[in-house]
Amino acid sequence: METDNKALSPADSALTVSSIMSPHDTNLLGTVHGGVILKLIDTVAGVVAARHSGGSAVTASMDETAFLVAVRVGDVVHVDARVTWAGRTSMEVAVKVTADRWNESVPPTTVVTAHLVMVAVDEGGRPRPVPELVPATDEDRRAHRRADIRRRHRLALRAALREEAEEPSQT
Repeated sequence: METDNKALSPADSALTVSSIMSPHDTNLLGTVHGGVILKLIDTVAGVVAARHSGGSAVTASMDETAFLVAVRVGDVVHVDARVTWAGRTSMEVAVKVTADRWNESVPPTTVVTAHLVMVAVDEGGRPRPVPELVPATDEDRRAHRRADIRRRHRLALRAALREEAEEPSQT
C-alpha cells in the first residue's frame, strides 16, 4: 500500500488495542512481564506508523519508556498510540498503556508510557517518504512540540556519542 503523501492529523492513524492479561503473561514475581507489554507497544506503534505512512514501517528506536505501575493477571490493558511527529521518512509514535480490572468498573490507571521512532520502508527495506503530520487540536500541538524536543535531544545525543567515540583514548 502506498500513500499519496497528503497531510494527516494524529487522529487519522490513532489506535487503541485492548487485551486481558493472563497467567501466561507473568514473570517470576507473578506480575505481567515487561516484555509482554513492550511487544504490545511495538505492535500497536507499528500499525499506527503503517497507517500514517501508507505502508510498512519498522521500529528504529524505543525511548522514554517508563514502567509506572505493575500490571497483574486479570488486568485489561489498553494500548493507545498516535503519531506525534513526522519527518521525511520517520515518525514518532507516542504510546500510553493503561490498565483496569476485568471485573470492576474503575477508571484505568496509566501503567507505561513510551515513544518510538518508526521508519517507513519500501518493499526493499529502504526508507520512503511519509505524509506530513498536521496537529489538529491544542493537545496535538503540545504533543508535537514535545516530540520535536525529544527528536532534537536524540540527534544531539547521537552526535555527542559519535564525537566521543572518535576521540583518541586517554589511557
